[in-house]
Amino acid sequence: MILSMRVHNIALIEDLTLEFASGLHVLTGETGAGKSIIVDAVNLALGGRADRELIRTGTDKAWVEAVFDAGDDPQVAALLAEQSIDYDGVVTLYREITRSGRNLCRVCGVVMPLNVLREAAALLMDVHGQHEGRFLMEPAYHLRFLDASGGEEHQGLLAQVAAAYEAFIVNHRAYARLVKENEQKGYRMESLKKSLEELNKAKLKPGEEEKLTAEKERYRHSEKIASAVRAAYGAMAAGEDSASALSRVKEAVSSLQSLAALGEPYDSLAKRCASAYYELEEIGYELGGMIEGDEFDPRRMEQVETRLDLIRRLERKYGDTVEAVLAQQEKLQEEYDNFASMDGQVATMGQEHKRLLSAYRALARQLTESRHALAAAFEQGMTRQLGDLGMGSTRFEVSFAPKPENKQLMPQALGDDAVEFMISPNPGEPLKPLSKIASGGELSRLMLAIKSLEAERGGVGCMVFDEIDTGISGRMAQVVAEKMALIARSRQVLCVTHLPQIAAMAAHQFLVEKTVEGERTNTSVRLLDRDGRIGEVARMLGGADGSGESALTHAAHMLDTAEEARKARS
Repeated sequence: MILSMRVHNIALIEDLTLEFASGLHVLTGETGAGKSIIVDAVNLALGGRADRELIRTGTDKAWVEAVFDAGDDPQVAALLAEQSIDYDGVVTLYREITRSGRNLCRVCGVVMPLNVLREAAALLMDVHGQHEGRFLMEPAYHLRFLDASGGEEHQGLLAQVAAAYEAFIVNHRAYARLVKENEQKGYRMESLKKSLEELNKAKLKPGEEEKLTAEKERYRHSEKIASAVRAAYGAMAAGEDSASALSRVKEAVSSLQSLAALGEPYDSLAKRCASAYYELEEIGYELGGMIEGDEFDPRRMEQVETRLDLIRRLERKYGDTVEAVLAQQEKLQEEYDNFASMDGQVATMGQEHKRLLSAYRALARQLTESRHALAAAFEQGMTRQLGDLGMGSTRFEVSFAPKPENKQLMPQALGDDAVEFMISPNPGEPLKPLSKIASGGELSRLMLAIKSLEAERGGVGCMVFDEIDTGISGRMAQVVAEKMALIARSRQVLCVTHLPQIAAMAAHQFLVEKTVEGERTNTSVRLLDRDGRIGEVARMLGGADGSGESALTHAAHMLDTAEEARKARS
C-alpha cells in the first residue's frame, strides 16, 4: 500500500504532502479544482509520460515522491535484489522532470533507469484512468484483459509463446532475406567471377608497385646514370695515359709503410690508406658490374610500364593501393564462396525455420486450450460481478474468432487467438459485441467488474480509480460504491469521484480545492474530518455550498450508514 506522497511544482500544486492508510480513500472537489492533477502526479511517480507542461509556471523543475509499504512481497524483493538495492519492506519511488528535458528516477534513493522504476511501480500500484474504459471498446484489447485474469501457469505459458515467437520471427526474417538473396545470386556471382578472374590473373604482390616505379625511374634517367657510372669507373681504373685513383692510393700505402718503423703516426696512416685502397677497389668492381649489366633494355622498359598501367587500373576499380586491392580481392572471394554455398545455407536455415515454427505452434495450441478454460472461468466471474453491480440479467461471453481452414496464421507474440467480449444486457436479446451496444454506465461497471476479479486473484496492494463512475447515477451509484468498498477490504483503494455515494462509503476523504493568492492559483488537498465530510457530501448531493439543512442531514445519514456497513463487514 502507499503510505505517503509528496508533490512539488506539479501544475497548480506548489508543494503538497499526502498520507494514506488502509481501506477506501476518495478525492472529491469542485470541477476544475485539480483532482486530475493528483492522478497525473501519481502516474508521473509510477513512470508515466514526463510532460514538461506539468511543471508549474515560473519554475524549472518538478518532482514527485511516493512511499510504499510492500511488506514481504517476493516479487518486489527479487526486483530490488537484481538492482543491488537494500530492501526493508519500504519502497520509495522518486521522479524529477525539468524544462531542459532531464529526467531523474530514484528507487529507494538509488538512481535507476526509467524502466526499472516502472517495473517496481507495476508491482506496487494499479491505476485505472478515467479514459481506460475506452479499451473495452477496442476488441484488440479484450485478449489482454482475458490473459490478465490467468494465474502463474497461464502467465508462464504467455511468456513461453512470446519467446517462441521472438525466436521464430528472428529466424523468419533472416530466412526470407537468405532465400531472396539465393534467388538473385546469379547476376552477382557472374560479376564476382569476372572480377576475381581479373584479379587472380594479375597476381599482384605487396610492394610491387613501389619497386616497378623505382625501376621505371632508373630507365627514365638511364643515360645520366650510365654516364656518371662510367666516369666514376674511369676515375677508379683510369686509362693508359694517366694513373688511376687506385694506383695513386697504392703508392701512398707503400710510401707510408716504409716509414712505419719510425713512429706510430706513420704506421697508423699506412693502415688507413690500405683500408681505403681495399674499399675503393670494391667500389671499382661494383661500378664495372653496373657498366656490364645495366644496359638500357627497351623491351623491359615497356614491360614495366605495362605492368604499372595494369596495377593503376586495378587500383582505380578496387582500391587506392595494391594492398587495398588485395584486401578487396579477399572480400570478393569470401562473398563468392558464400554465394556458392548458399543452397546449403538455405536448406539448413529452412530446417531451423520449420523447427521453430513447429515449437511455436505447439505452445500456441497449449495457450489456446488454456484460454478456453480461462474464458469459462472469466465468464462466470464476470457474470457474478455484474450481478453485484446491478446487471444480473446481463449475459457475458468471451467469443473466440474462428480460425481459417487450410490456412496457417502468421505467428504472433500473443499467440494465434483473437477474442471479443459479447454481452446481452436484456433477457431475450442475442449476444452482441460489447463495443457496439454498451452504454457509458455499462462500460464503467464492466471495467469495475474486471478490476474486482483482479482484486480477488491478488495482485498489487493498491488500486487507483480515476472517475470510474462515469455515466453512473441513482441506485447504481450505491451499488458501485458498495463494490468499491468490498474491494477495499483486501486492497488499498484510491478513487477520484463525483458521486456522493462513493464519497460516503470511503474510510478517508480528501478535498481538492483551488484558491487564488495574489496573482498565483494554487491547488491544495486536505483530509476532511467528519464535519468536513458532511459538508462536502452535502455539496455533492446538490446542496450548492453544502449548507442546506436537508442536504447536511442526508449527508450525515449516508456517512452513518456507510460506517455501520463497514463495521458489519469487518
